[in-house]
Amino acid sequence: MRICNLAVVACALLAMAGAAFGQSFKPFVVKDIRVEGLQRTEAGTVFSYLPVKVGETMTEEKAQQALRALFATGFFRDVRLEVENDVLLVLVEERPAIAQIDFVGVKEFDPEAIRKILRETGLSEGRTFDRAVLDNSEQELKRQYLSRGRYAAEVTTTVTPLERNRVGISISVVENAVAKIRSINIVGAQAFRERELLDQFVLRTPGWLTWYTKHDQYSKQRLSADLETLKSFYQDRGYIDFNVESTQVSITPDRKDIYITINIAEGEKYTVSAVGIEGQMLVAREELQKLLRVKAGDVFSRLRLTESTKAITDRLGNEGYAFANASAVPQVDKEKRTVAFTIVVDPGRRVYVRRINVGGNTKTRDEVIRREMRQLEGSYYDASKIQLSKTRIDRTQYFKDVNVETAPVADSADQIDVNFTIEEKPTGSMLLGAGFSSVDKLVVSGSVSQSNVFGSGKFVAAQVNSGKVNKTYALSYLNPYFTIDGISQGFDVYKRNVNASSLSVGAYSTNTLGAGVRFGYPLSESDGVSFGLVAEHVKLGLTATSPLTYVNFASQFGSSYSYGAGTVSWARDKRDSAIMATKGAVTRASVEGAAGNLEYYRFGLNEQFFYPLSRTMTLALTGDFGYVSGAGGKPVPFFKNYYAGGPGSVRGYRAFSLGPQDTAGNVLGGTRRVVGSAEVLFPVPGAQGDKSLRLTAFMDAGQVYGVAQKVDLSQLRYSAGVGLAWTSPFGPLRVSYATPLNVNKTVDRPERLQLNFGTAF
Repeated sequence: MRICNLAVVACALLAMAGAAFGQSFKPFVVKDIRVEGLQRTEAGTVFSYLPVKVGETMTEEKAQQALRALFATGFFRDVRLEVENDVLLVLVEERPAIAQIDFVGVKEFDPEAIRKILRETGLSEGRTFDRAVLDNSEQELKRQYLSRGRYAAEVTTTVTPLERNRVGISISVVENAVAKIRSINIVGAQAFRERELLDQFVLRTPGWLTWYTKHDQYSKQRLSADLETLKSFYQDRGYIDFNVESTQVSITPDRKDIYITINIAEGEKYTVSAVGIEGQMLVAREELQKLLRVKAGDVFSRLRLTESTKAITDRLGNEGYAFANASAVPQVDKEKRTVAFTIVVDPGRRVYVRRINVGGNTKTRDEVIRREMRQLEGSYYDASKIQLSKTRIDRTQYFKDVNVETAPVADSADQIDVNFTIEEKPTGSMLLGAGFSSVDKLVVSGSVSQSNVFGSGKFVAAQVNSGKVNKTYALSYLNPYFTIDGISQGFDVYKRNVNASSLSVGAYSTNTLGAGVRFGYPLSESDGVSFGLVAEHVKLGLTATSPLTYVNFASQFGSSYSYGAGTVSWARDKRDSAIMATKGAVTRASVEGAAGNLEYYRFGLNEQFFYPLSRTMTLALTGDFGYVSGAGGKPVPFFKNYYAGGPGSVRGYRAFSLGPQDTAGNVLGGTRRVVGSAEVLFPVPGAQGDKSLRLTAFMDAGQVYGVAQKVDLSQLRYSAGVGLAWTSPFGPLRVSYATPLNVNKTVDRPERLQLNFGTAF
């Protein structure tokens, strides 16, 4: 039966071939070749596919080759070959060309994005129309809507013939509503509540923020990632045998609601009975054992086991073993529900760094990047030095992102290349505009700054700032590598006018003209000291409403002061990133002394600590302490006092409003300041990869104490709230909404909503 069918098909093909030839013919010498029926295709295109030329012999085999080649071009709907007086006639009927493609009802996608998708499937204006290509394009467009959760989307294509053998294609879409996940059920959970398990998922049912995150829209990839997260959740809590047995995803007939059911088998909970280390010990066993995060008696945790093996390979990497491997071999005792691990260490071969490559820096000079590197070419590979190099490059803040990869060198088992890939960010700006802050209100400002001028790593800035409180005109310069040893040098020239009459403090104004020079000296990779000298001339202005203490100070010491001040500061920076720190700490301490018409000394200490709570959440703790005292028998100038309240100290209270007050309610400032905050930092939903944008939930505390007051922590003012920090292209934006927790209604000035845009000199 099958042989009979094949014979029928063969006869049909031969009949079609005979029809295409127009007639059967004997071999002949071709005197000429004519092509008829062409409208857009060049005759030369047809000639290029023919297996014969004028003067050559045409056979029936060559005719079949010609037909197959011309049909395969896709240009023709029909092709026939005929012979007339030894002249080969090629009769063609061209497929129509696509003149235009129109879209109706497309709102989910940008039309240009749709055109790009269609071009990738072979459908675009100017191309030859092919119904099969159109059908494939229609299916691809439907798949694109499915990926956006629009399972009820309807796609209809209409082909309209036009003059000159062309067609117009109209793609009409009825998008319908996005399908939402209405329910996610986990069957088989006994050790943990279903709600706790669902909290581990990215996918979720509609909530107050899912309109933005789109997490209530089903995605096969997201579900797979969530199931892996669920597996990690169980295995990090001792359930080695946990398994997802099946997953059912169903959609309602109207294609608007999706229901997900996950069947799991938890298994038994296991504890660790023993952990051993075997293999080639190039580092003392005792040192490697200290790196273990899992120990005998602990509940089994896959995460801690992975951290242990990674710590061992990283430690070996610091000795030059870039391809070291530490594998955990388990021995499971199902009766006792225990598991023992033997970590087998294979250091591999010690390798050298042949070459360090830098890419992606189109403006920044190579030397600006390479001077931050601590891994050297030609030396042993050291993972800790490579990570330190990455951190130091990141701290320059010239780059949006820094990535580093290692690549083996071909035909060399003991060499690798280290590749740094840099993504630069704009480091200069020329701005004329207006801003707003809770302190200065409307601010008109203009500035020209470049923190990486000509790609040299040097900072130059000219600033003009006109606010209600602060008016600043400044020129600044900094060379972070004044010497090859990393000594920095910079200077500042500025004119600053302060009018405090609109603040909570007593009314006064100062007109300051100053200039200073500063040097920095690195003590280690994380420690450095800096020295600064500044000379200032200050003119003080008072009003009829100025506090009596201000008037008395001016009466005793005058209203014009010239003095010099020297500063010594020390800083230790152990953060993993200066852009978006997630762990580590930074400490700054400074001492300032002034002599001349004004004499005082000041001490300041600031500590910031970062601790990762999860992959996306970071706890930030900040403490700030300040002390100032007069010298040479002179009191502290009141305009050098400490203040607190507002953005940057205790949010929820008006700026400069905390501390001692006179009988008229004017805040006088103080000689000692205590400020602290605890914040949980996390990315904006949907923008996890944007380092410039973060949300925060915080609690602040702080107070200022006068000369005659004792530092009494019971007088601290507290607040709690939420905020948004955005390092925008136009300057840093800080918005917070805080609620004061212990307001003294007689002296405190609450201010819940506070906004800062831009920075002051």
